[in-house]
Amino acid sequence: MALALLINLHRNLIFASGLNCKNYTRVRVPSTACTWQLAFRVDNPASTGIKNSMHRSFYVFTILALFCASPLQAAAKKLIEFGWDEPDTPYMKEHIQQMEKTPFDGCVFHIKYKRPNGSHGDFIWEAWSKRAFHEDELKEALDDLKQTKFRKFKYNFLRFNTVPGDVDWFGDYSAITNNARLVARIAKSGRVRGILFDIEQYGTQLFDFHKQVDKSKSWDEYAAQARLRGREVMTAFQSEFSDVVIFLTFGYSLPWVQSGQGKKPLADCNYGLLAPFLDGMLDTAGKKVRFVDGHELSYGFREPQQFEKAYRMMKSELLPIVAEPKKYADHFSLGFGIWMDNSRHKLGWSTNDFGKNYFTPEAYAASLRNAVQHADEYVWVYTEAPRWWDKQGNSQNLPEVYERGTRGARGK
Repeated sequence: MALALLINLHRNLIFASGLNCKNYTRVRVPSTACTWQLAFRVDNPASTGIKNSMHRSFYVFTILALFCASPLQAAAKKLIEFGWDEPDTPYMKEHIQQMEKTPFDGCVFHIKYKRPNGSHGDFIWEAWSKRAFHEDELKEALDDLKQTKFRKFKYNFLRFNTVPGDVDWFGDYSAITNNARLVARIAKSGRVRGILFDIEQYGTQLFDFHKQVDKSKSWDEYAAQARLRGREVMTAFQSEFSDVVIFLTFGYSLPWVQSGQGKKPLADCNYGLLAPFLDGMLDTAGKKVRFVDGHELSYGFREPQQFEKAYRMMKSELLPIVAEPKKYADHFSLGFGIWMDNSRHKLGWSTNDFGKNYFTPEAYAASLRNAVQHADEYVWVYTEAPRWWDKQGNSQNLPEVYERGTRGARGK
């Protein structure tokens, strides 16, 4: 609807100027400026009073710039909450009305499984293992989701970690693919938008070639096997959720940066095997599947140029480590993450003297606006000490001025 309104608006502007715009062409606008693409051809430039091609080009791109700057576009971007206040399904069911009063469009959440003795365990910390879970163990979590009355939160992501990661790439992956199918089934049946696929190596160094078990195998052998496992995991996800959004905390951007922009072999990068693993996921991804590179590397960005550079890197510069660039372009959405209390372990988090924080309220608001401006669709806000919701559903250690900065990131 917003796109249709904008197109009609700009057609009216063009027609009012006397330009003949019956024939439209598509022109790629610099992606750091916007994600819309629209252009037109002037059929009779002499009749418009525009006397040369330079002036015609200026007029076209003036209108395009106006199109890109529309507040409707910023409003269409999605803000996702993900931090140490990450809720489980019983919490969301009880507190969703309070949660939806925050500036977000959704959040990252986790599910728990029920043990035979009635206690509960954390599925996300045990699923990438030799242990195959059963649907009955997760029934309570799915029931919670079905009973949660989501209204504003339409872009929620069920977290799935690559931990404990105690299965070698050449080992038996049947339990992992089983668990991947289960998490996708719950996400789809629970009416959430997709899966937050957290590939961070919290335990085993899963993606570090030099930390693999079989020292007799080469990089090429491990890379080929990681790609195979990527296909299997993606097949499992989409077998239950054909239009799933796979939200990655890091995509290809991480191994590319670790490689020094291609100067160092992926075999010598801590996350080198992530690239072939993602290649495998792309190999089998259906047309409706979308990936988001959440670019956690932007946690501390303060300047617009940092977002512009990172977007350009994700869009084109990292393609040398992508096996199928066309599929990457078709399936990947490029996003950013901002850590509100960045470096709190060194600087602390002050709710009174904001000058002590890594981000002052003004700097935080500016960074978040820049993230929204440059992202294709998704931006996420990470927090540790500040909590958007505590056990009672209220905010904690979150000064109002930071909340206002979040709410104003899209001009709302």
